[in-house]
Amino acid sequence: MNSLSACATGGSDHSGQVCPPVVEYSAADQALAATEVMMLPEGAVVVRMLSDYTVLRDQTRACR
Repeated sequence: MNSLSACATGGSDHSGQVCPPVVEYSAADQALAATEVMMLPEGAVVVRMLSDYTVLRDQTRACR
């Protein structure tokens, strides 16, 4: 049942909620990662996984 609460779209009481920290990456690290992603083969699964990770980071930021 806890997993269903993660799908709430607002109006929930966030009091007492513990949000995980969002790791910050330097501009240099981000540029290097972008270069590495561009070198991956077409259809690489890790690209889809990184997209999912982006969504999780956005959700974590909204948690605050």
